[in-house]
Amino acid sequence: MSVSLSGRNAARRLLLIQFLAVIASGLLFSLKDPFWGISALCGGLAVFLPNMLFMIFAWRHQAHTPAKGRVAWSFALGEVFKVLATFVLLVVALAVFRAVFLPLIVTWVSVLVVQILAPAVINNKG
Repeated sequence: MSVSLSGRNAARRLLLIQFLAVIASGLLFSLKDPFWGISALCGGLAVFLPNMLFMIFAWRHQAHTPAKGRVAWSFALGEVFKVLATFVLLVVALAVFRAVFLPLIVTWVSVLVVQILAPAVINNKG
């Protein structure tokens, strides 16, 4: 299996694990109150959606062979976009949808922890 294909499979697994963490957190918080569950989903999606867009962006640019300096700039711009998109989604959830702060932040942090820990588990397993 090529490195490129292996990276795509790991990225897909990471996205799947993050999505499952978002759904699980939303279901757990909805046991208290359905609006808490929706707030939790908003917090999880504020991490999941920018990550998904970043990975799609990376896959599309992987086919091209950019110049050496452009790889770092492309990655840096992608990360800046991820942070800005996450911030915008959190602001929209809190200001527009009036999401409950506690489940939103707990799920946001949980999915970020999954983002950090899941690659280590995936690499040790596979």
